[in-house]
Amino acid sequence: MPAKAPRERIIEATATLLSEGGRDAVSTRTVCAAAGVQTPAIYRLFGDMQGLLDATGSFVLATYLAQKTAIEDSDDPVEDLRAGWDLHVEFGLAQPAFYALIFGDVRPGHEPPAAGQAAAILARRVNRIAQAGRLRVTEERAAQLVHSTGKGVTLTLISTPPEKRDLALSPIARESILAAITTDTVTAAASTGLLNAAVSLQAHLDEATVLTEGERVLLGEWLHRIGKH
Repeated sequence: MPAKAPRERIIEATATLLSEGGRDAVSTRTVCAAAGVQTPAIYRLFGDMQGLLDATGSFVLATYLAQKTAIEDSDDPVEDLRAGWDLHVEFGLAQPAFYALIFGDVRPGHEPPAAGQAAAILARRVNRIAQAGRLRVTEERAAQLVHSTGKGVTLTLISTPPEKRDLALSPIARESILAAITTDTVTAAASTGLLNAAVSLQAHLDEATVLTEGERVLLGEWLHRIGKH
């Protein structure tokens, strides 16, 4: 079997150190010793230690993302979002050091690549709910509510000693958010009026090929303004 490339060895060594000792266990010295490389290799391949941590977060999250994207779409997009929430929390509790690395290290204007990948999956699930006519708010607002609440719940559970964790927090928060952003049925969605119609139409706007690109952009702006109020 051919030897692993330095990049792969460095990422795997960093992942092991994080898993066993948390963020404090990771330094240039410990990573180089574990991966069998010299210090310049880290900066040449990753730019700096933050670049290495971002790459490691993406590596560890890859299995999680594979599980998440492997979930086949059902006939109920709200149920699919519910399953995605549960998998997100499960990942955080199973891999707390990596979850904190990806979602807990907040830096203004910076989003770790792994977090961006997870956000893209969430956006697609929210879009399916909008296309089904079951979204009460704009897609952007729905995604932000799900993301911020799910992240907050997971970080709270992680920071609580296992014997004191109230695991009911997750389903309670999940159902509260789903009730706030979705309708129970398509029939119920119809009764929510102009806002729901605007959100649903915006989700299907790319299909309006009878309009020019400029007309779709303009209509999208109007629909977005309606959905925000």
